Amino acid sequence: MTWSVVSVLAFAVSWWLGLYLLSRGPGKPELRRAGAGLLGYALALVVDAMLGHVDETASARFVLVCLPAVVWSGVFVRFFGERTKLAERVWRRVLWPVVLVSACAILAGVEAARFALAAAAAVALLIGLVGALLEHSSLREPAVRAAGVPALLVVGSLLLGLGLVLPLTGLELLPRELSLPLVGLDLVLLGLGIALADAFDEGQALKTDMLRSFVTAAAAAVVFGGQAAVALVLTGPRPVLVALLYGIVAAAVALQTLATPLHTAVDRIVLRSRPAVRRSREELRDAADALARQAPGTALAALDEREFTRLTRRALSHYGDLGKLVSSPLVNLPAVRRRLAETNAPDSPLGRAAVLKALLAESIARLKPATGEDFGTSEEWRHYNALYFYYVVGIRPYSVRTKRTDLDPVARRALAWFVDQVPERTLYNWQNAAARIVAAELRAELAPPVHPL
Repeated sequence: MTWSVVSVLAFAVSWWLGLYLLSRGPGKPELRRAGAGLLGYALALVVDAMLGHVDETASARFVLVCLPAVVWSGVFVRFFGERTKLAERVWRRVLWPVVLVSACAILAGVEAARFALAAAAAVALLIGLVGALLEHSSLREPAVRAAGVPALLVVGSLLLGLGLVLPLTGLELLPRELSLPLVGLDLVLLGLGIALADAFDEGQALKTDMLRSFVTAAAAAVVFGGQAAVALVLTGPRPVLVALLYGIVAAAVALQTLATPLHTAVDRIVLRSRPAVRRSREELRDAADALARQAPGTALAALDEREFTRLTRRALSHYGDLGKLVSSPLVNLPAVRRRLAETNAPDSPLGRAAVLKALLAESIARLKPATGEDFGTSEEWRHYNALYFYYVVGIRPYSVRTKRTDLDPVARRALAWFVDQVPERTLYNWQNAAARIVAAELRAELAPPVHPL
């Protein structure tokens, strides 16, 4: 039994960060993969603690340690810009078959396959990192560089790659009891880098939200896991107690980190006959979480056109979710405050988000050509169609998972047109162009007045 305080701490931190990334953006492949990589590493720590003394499990433990690096290479693949689809196919159809064949060979006792798996994981990780740094424009933004995101990704990737390869060369810099837990440091650096990049992309603050999640998870882990740790110290490292310690820590951290989605799941069961109440509760929970992610004191007037357009684009993508709109810096627009004052509405986070949503809807409506028709396919309709039907109506023409059966005849015509006539990349470009128009309209009153000479 090779459990240690360092191993438990590494497990708790990686388990928490993995769950945090998953809960932060369950719909984003890069966050899902980052979270899965951290959770896979946490699982490797548990297996090592429980079976580290069993030589017959050495091959399986080695495979478990390498897999998080392979998963993390898939995180970087999502940052390849216009080459993302090609890189994604290579990652799925080339790298993973090599990894699976190597893993099976290792489990079958082929020692040479260890080098193949470790090399494949390390090379894929570093190639993915270089590609992401070269292709993803947001990683080159001054604000992202100032936050240290590229540095975190580079250092974390290099350390993780070295941690996989060096032991195979016979160079043991640290005892095994420390080397495996310290791999978690590399993954934590990568996780922080991805979280910072996502926060920048969303126009959100990260520190307060992440610190709140960490403190509550750590407190729960100490309160509940500490009891099992005391029992281990007093009675010795029994297998049952070691398993209980890791299980309690995992459960305590998960209950705190995933509190919001767990409450949502419970509401869907308990309040299934009261959908309005369920939606209201979910909206309030999302708004409460979003407040911790709201960037404090964002000077909208000081933002350049590109940054303001990016924030507008992100707000449009959250059009149907008031909870997420709460965290948008655009809720501090003068137009929002003025609309609240004109309507004597309470100045609350959800109230500001609702007004911002209304302003976005009005801007989108002004893009509609004055032809008297509800839908058209000519050039003058492209900006309106790209925003209205995608964000306001909520159709997803290229998604195989999102099937709407409640569309009216106009929306069905639009959906058929998008599917048959508009490539996905073209729609994306139209949305960007339309977002620039909406952003310019929202930003107009922020511009300083021009005084005649």
